[in-house]
Order: sequence, then C-alpha cells, then structure tokens
Amino acid sequence: MAPPILILRDIDLTFGGTPLLQGAEMSVSQGDRLCLVGRNGSGKSTLMKIVAGQIEADSGEIFIQPGVTVRYLPQEPDLSGFTDVLSYVEAGLAPGDDPYRANYLLQQLGLRGDEDPGHLSGGESRRAALARVLAPEPDILLLDEPTNHLDLPAIEWLEGELKGLRSALVMVSHDRRFLSNLSRATLWLSQGETRLLNRGFAAFEAWRDEILQLEEDEQHKLDRKIVREEHWLTYGVTARRKRNQRRLADLHGLRQQRRERVRPTGNVKLEVTESGLSGKLVVEAKDISKAYDGTAIVADFSTRIQRGDRVGIVGPNGAGKTTLLNMLTGVLAPDDGVIRLGANLAVASLDQRRESLEPNTTLSEALTGGSGDRVSVAGQNKHVISYMKDFLFQPEQIGTVVSALSGGERGRVMLARALARPSNLLLLDEPTNDLDLETLDLLQEMLADYPGTVVLVSHDRDFLDRVVTSVIAPESPNGGGGRWLEYAGGYSDMVYQRGPAQAVEASAARNKQKPAARSKASTASKLSFKDKHALETLPGEIEDLGTEISALENTLADPNLFGRDPNAFNGASARHGSAIEELAKAEEDWLVLEMRREELEAG
Repeated sequence: MAPPILILRDIDLTFGGTPLLQGAEMSVSQGDRLCLVGRNGSGKSTLMKIVAGQIEADSGEIFIQPGVTVRYLPQEPDLSGFTDVLSYVEAGLAPGDDPYRANYLLQQLGLRGDEDPGHLSGGESRRAALARVLAPEPDILLLDEPTNHLDLPAIEWLEGELKGLRSALVMVSHDRRFLSNLSRATLWLSQGETRLLNRGFAAFEAWRDEILQLEEDEQHKLDRKIVREEHWLTYGVTARRKRNQRRLADLHGLRQQRRERVRPTGNVKLEVTESGLSGKLVVEAKDISKAYDGTAIVADFSTRIQRGDRVGIVGPNGAGKTTLLNMLTGVLAPDDGVIRLGANLAVASLDQRRESLEPNTTLSEALTGGSGDRVSVAGQNKHVISYMKDFLFQPEQIGTVVSALSGGERGRVMLARALARPSNLLLLDEPTNDLDLETLDLLQEMLADYPGTVVLVSHDRDFLDRVVTSVIAPESPNGGGGRWLEYAGGYSDMVYQRGPAQAVEASAARNKQKPAARSKASTASKLSFKDKHALETLPGEIEDLGTEISALENTLADPNLFGRDPNAFNGASARHGSAIEELAKAEEDWLVLEMRREELEAG
C-alpha cells in the first residue's frame, strides 16, 4: 500500500459556537479515488478548503508531503481580475507545466480562451475553472461539485479525463453515477466526524444504512436501560445508602449520555401542495418548430403528455432544452405547428439559476412571499419556522438574507417554494443542483407519489433513471439540427434504444475515434458465443447472488454481532455491498443481452 501524501488528523472547527468538525480525519495516497459524502452543511466543502489552505482549522494535524501539488475546484470560481479566460487558466500553471495543455483543455471544454470572464455563464465559468485545475495535473485534485452546470457530454468527457489522470482525486458531488464511476473509497462526514469505507460510492448507501441501524439499536438499548433504572429508583427496595447513591449517579450518567449523544441534524420533509386534477391530456404538440437567426432549435417535433407522466428533457448546453420546455408549457409560441394545453392546469416551477430569489430578501420572506409568518402546504397552514425545519434550516436563520445562503441552501429554498404552490404540473429545471443525496432521495420519492405531471430538464443520469417515464433528446448527440426524439424509459433506456451506431457517433464526437469502431459495432448481426453463454448462465448467477444477499442480511440483522465479533460484521457488511453491486451488474447485463437477442430475432 502506497504511503499517504496527505494526512488530516483530529481536525476541529467551530463556526458561530456550533462545532462543524470534531476529530475529522482524512488520508490520501498517490492515485487514490476518494469521494467525500455527507449532508449539505455537514462540512464537506469546509474540509476541502482546509486541505487547500483556504481555511485554518481550530486544532488538529495537517501533513502534506513536501513537493506534493494540490489544486482545488471551488463551487463558485472567481475569475475576477483576469482579462480573458486563457490568462485565468494559465495562472494555475506552475513552472515546468505544459503551457499547451491549457489551450487543449479549453478547446475540449468548448471555450476559445479569449472570452471575457465577466460575461461567462455559470456553466462556462465552471468549465474554465476545470481547465485551470486540470492543466497542471497536480498530485492531489480536490473537486467540489465538478458536474454542476455541466451538460451530459461535458460530464462524460470529464469522467474520461479524470480516469486517465495520475492525480489522486478527492470528490464532492451529488451526481451518484459520477461518484460510482470514479470512486474507489468513500469518506462519510456526519456530525463532524469521518468514517471510511474502502469501497466506491456504489457500496456506500447500503453500508451507511447498516451503521445507522446499528446505532439505532444501541440507542434503543440505552433507552431501555434508563427505563429499568428509573423503575428501580422509584420502586426498588432501599438498600445501603452508598449503593443507592452510586446507582442514582449511574442513572444520571446514563441520562447525560443520552443527552450528549450526537443525533442527526434532522430530516428533510417533502410535501407537495396539490391542486385539483388536470385533464387526462396535459400537453399535445404537433409538428412544432422554432428557429433563431435562421438556426433550427426545434424542427417538426410532436409529443403527447398525459396526466401522471414524468418526462425528462436532456441534451448538451445550447441544444434548446429550455426553448422546448417553454414551448411545451405555452410560455413560448412555436413558429410552426400547434400546441394544445389540457384543462385545469396549475403549474409550479423550480428555476435552475435561482434567479427568482431576491438577494436582499430574508429566508422568511422568500418562503412566505412576504405575507406574514404562515405557509400553506399540502392543505395545512404551517408556521414558517416549522416549514424551515422541514428543509433543515435552523430557527435562527429566519432573518438571514438569501445572498448569505450557500448554493445548497438556496436550492432548498427554491424547492420549498415550488412545493408550497398548488399544482398539478411541476416544471423542474436542473432540480438536483446543490442538493445532498438524502434530499435527492426524498425528492425522488415525492415525485413518485405526486399525482400530477412532471416535466424536468436534468443532466443527472441516475436521477433521470429513477424518476422519468420517458426522455426527450436531440436526434444528434451534439444537439444540432433541431430534431428531437422521445424514448420510453429513463436515461439508460434511451442510451440503449439509440443503438450502437448512435453510441459510437457520440463517442467519436467527444474522443475522435476511428471510423472503424462504428462500422464494427453497427454491422454486428448475431450474438457472439460469449454473449450466448452469458444469457444461459446469468439467470443462475442472479439467483445465487439473491440467495447470498438474503443470508448476509439475516446475519447483519443480529444486533449483537458488531459487539461480539466486529471483524465478522465488517466482513459481512463489505460482502453485502459487493454482492449488491454484482447483482445489479448481472441483472443489467442479462437485460441488455436479452433485448439484443429479441431485436436480432425480430429483424
């Protein structure tokens, strides 16, 4: 095992009297791929800034091996003071770094280098900042939400670029697919403390849930012991005074232990305020088109959206996703074609750029609209502080102005506002930006239970797979031509339905592959011997893995296992996570092969 080039030990940090980090630790060796996970406000970005030297910890030890280079990608990069983007990127180079790499990365990220930093969009600023930290190829690369404001082609390009780097990576991201594809270890930051899983993010959530269940069991035991001691104190037979006093002191100690036990900071409670049902038909578009300055954005597109549908719109930046969304919802009239909206539509929307939040408005005013201290949610009249707590805000933040909130907090404010409006049609433009994984889980559950219709724009592949029933994407992977197609299912289903030729075309556009790759993929007309064998053996493997997972879950259900045999618990926990990964892969492989077999037999 390679020696660490970065060590953080016993890091403590307090903001405003509240401990944020308490004994946090991190170790990074050459070539590590570490993802840092935790709720919004748990201190992930703060820990990264401590490593980058932007924040000083109250106490603790920080060791960086001499000569090791560190680069940090912040959530909100500052390009002020630079005349153009190229000079901003080149300022991140050290003596001896390849100056041509700055130009190469800017070109790959769709920038020329002569852009004025003061006129860049959020996505363009993020691309410039990525080029700046990637260009030196540092020993340690700290990435704080690197996929925010990036479109799908850019995210997939970034994954490929990072896989080829020799740099050690420490990543914070809400994008599950991105973390699963890149990470090899997971550092969980919760209540100021860190816990390490020596597996990638794909195994994290099952491991986390097992730990939380174990802690809940331990808390239950503590509560039961307190009840027994209180019963003895009230009804027990008086014995020697010293023994009584000692046992009473023990009871006080147990109560103090329960009071001091660090509990989670709360749960996001997502409820949506429903309007009356819309008509069965929500939107019908027939041969709609839109062009700007002679360039087709949408050309002859037709669709029919019915009540209860969840429709995702994907594509590269500039392809026309927002234009299409505005046309489908009647905000923008088409140049040609017909849009018909259903009856009794009540629309609520989540704005991608948070532009509808006035920076000088307080949190209370943003949630109530400036009208008193009550919010009507799901038919209930709630006090604004109660509604704030549902979204993990503290009561003392009631007067905080929007400009002082973090990106994640602003995201939660916008989500709270959207869900409080009576609606039967939700329009969500990049709803996953800046939300933590727990909030994303609850948002997905809420959308699954929502009786109305959802139309969303997103670059989050995992979120699309979990939520939508169909995906609208440009016919060309690069988004040109204005032709849009609708695919049944989620993002992964869309990728499969587009077929090998489309997949190779998209890959060629990004990586400039040789034409032979597409020819070979598109001319395959039968299953290989290996694929036929896999089709025959995978069902048995899937059944065996399911049996193994059930047995492991029974083992881990023993509340005394960890205390009796920690190694057995850790071994079963690790195998449980890997078995779940293997099962998911086996099921996905079988499904792809089976669909391929049916496609060949049909044609």
